[in-house]
Amino acid sequence: MRAGIASSSPRRQRGAALLTAMIIVTLVATLAAAMVWQQWRAVQVEAAERARAQAAWILSGALDFAKLILKNDRKTYTALTEPWATPLAESRLSTFLAIDKSNADDGPEAFLSGNISDAQARYNLNNLLTQDFKPDSEQIAILSHICEAVGIETGIAARIATGLSSANGTNSAGPLKPNSVSQLTWLGLDHASAEALKPYVILLNRGALLNVNTASKEVLAAVTGVDEGTAANLLQVRQRTPFKDLPAFATAAGKSSDSTFMTFLRARATVHSDHFEVRGRLRLVDRVLVERTLLRRSTNNANFEVLERERVASLEQVGG
Repeated sequence: MRAGIASSSPRRQRGAALLTAMIIVTLVATLAAAMVWQQWRAVQVEAAERARAQAAWILSGALDFAKLILKNDRKTYTALTEPWATPLAESRLSTFLAIDKSNADDGPEAFLSGNISDAQARYNLNNLLTQDFKPDSEQIAILSHICEAVGIETGIAARIATGLSSANGTNSAGPLKPNSVSQLTWLGLDHASAEALKPYVILLNRGALLNVNTASKEVLAAVTGVDEGTAANLLQVRQRTPFKDLPAFATAAGKSSDSTFMTFLRARATVHSDHFEVRGRLRLVDRVLVERTLLRRSTNNANFEVLERERVASLEQVGG
């Protein structure tokens, strides 16, 4: 009996030792895996932060380049025939540095594209209000005309004017003041209508006028009061010869002798722009970043004020 107990004891001890060894191996493997994962995660975070910093610097450089182009625009009128209106097709950044042999091409592949657009080519929604922030019926009629032209409910114009009036008022219970067309939903506008209006309207400082050299047919007809056929013809005329002043526009519209039209026109339109929208798109490794910047140019073209800057998109490449 004692011999049987003695013989089974070493087996139990060997089994316990084997089980202990297995537990230790499992713990070591788990800890090692956790350490490897943490190290991998730290590398990924560092890489993402480096890519973010690189993207910020590249897009800032692109914005400075856009400012330089606009600064060299010395004409008294702003038109789509000028260099700033030519978009930058997607280009590999390394090609810009090819002339400098000291730059080693060992960095990540980056591709930049973008464009500059005239913000005053769109109807300024802040002009819907009078000096004391009350809805202006004449301006509401203009926006209603634009809404009708793009196929959305014309009553939206009065709704936007009322919302902007409340947002600019002293009532703390009023809606937040929107800074972009997308934020018009804060005034009760549905998303689909806001998206439909985006190519035709913008929010600038009150008093910013429409540029007849860059406006679309729909906005040009609504603001100047000409019919759409005349507006379409004016777009063809300015493509050949931009309007250097408002009298030239009136002549092309067949209203050179109409003093009432000229008075009406000067209160609503111009041939020169001070507000521009710069959009830069950066494709860096497997990410695509898009930034939108709203600039105001000084009268002498010497300085620029950034009115708004936002990251429009930051997403992973789909399909490589």
